[in-house]
Amino acid sequence: MFDRVVLVTGGAGFLGSHLCDRLMGEGARVICLDNLMTGSISNISHLIGRPGFRFVQHDVITPFDPGERIDEIFNLACPASPPKYALDPIHTFQTCVLGAMNMLDLARRQGARIVQSSTSEVYGDPTVSPQPETYRGYVNPVGPRACYDEGKRGAETLFFHYRESYGVDARIARIFNTYGPRMSPDDGRVVSNFIVQALTGAPLTVYGTGEQTRSFCYVDDLVEGLLRLMAAPGHGLGPVNLGNPGEFTMLELAELVLAKTRAGSRLTFEALPQDDPRQRRPDIMLAGQMLGWAPTVPLSEGLDRTIAYFAESIHQGKTGE
Repeated sequence: MFDRVVLVTGGAGFLGSHLCDRLMGEGARVICLDNLMTGSISNISHLIGRPGFRFVQHDVITPFDPGERIDEIFNLACPASPPKYALDPIHTFQTCVLGAMNMLDLARRQGARIVQSSTSEVYGDPTVSPQPETYRGYVNPVGPRACYDEGKRGAETLFFHYRESYGVDARIARIFNTYGPRMSPDDGRVVSNFIVQALTGAPLTVYGTGEQTRSFCYVDDLVEGLLRLMAAPGHGLGPVNLGNPGEFTMLELAELVLAKTRAGSRLTFEALPQDDPRQRRPDIMLAGQMLGWAPTVPLSEGLDRTIAYFAESIHQGKTGE
């Protein structure tokens, strides 16, 4: 009945829930694993009870036995927003490293293919732009963001060595800023911050001068990239950048959100957080060559969809979830 069995860790999160949707639509049997620290049952409530979908509440820092054969693993478990991963930095680091090791051990036992959701944060505050996969990064290992940045770098090291030492078909995606429906309104990332602030009439908080840049990838494009990385021929691929190379300053994003929401909010400026990157833009040439992938949703269109989602959530009183 199902063409393959896929385990998605962090499957009740923003990105994971969209991935579960796509996998179910493609005829896969999906095991969604999440400890619900930052994920939410509401993100997957429409899938619970459907044939072929199983939710398991579990923390990846401890080993997991699925009780059945697994063909593919997407390891997405880990808070991705700075305020949330900083709440328990030790657990964040454990999730990155122990979680990766536990999933790699499972992939090794079962002969499964595994994709790691790494991050553009492995590049730190880059001195090169756009950032190619060959750039080794400029990361502070003892700063407030290190639990996530270095944790993800450590996970990449594990994926490399399990590939080289044990022959695990381990693949690495370096994900750049992703946005869209189901983002948590309080996750602290700039797109959700600006939209919620604008829709509620609050001032838009800009850090530093607002001249720092980000490149925003709509969630549907990112999921497509992950699926293509999993399906690509070969053995042990990546790291490969997945993101939208369109680059915007924070001031440009704020102005776009204000125009689209027709909000009268003003801008307030606060100090730039320590180790916050000044520039972020992916070089996606390798993704194009290896996967035939490039993003298709422009920022303006993606923002329209995301604003509509948050507007409905606010109308229904869900922004406190």
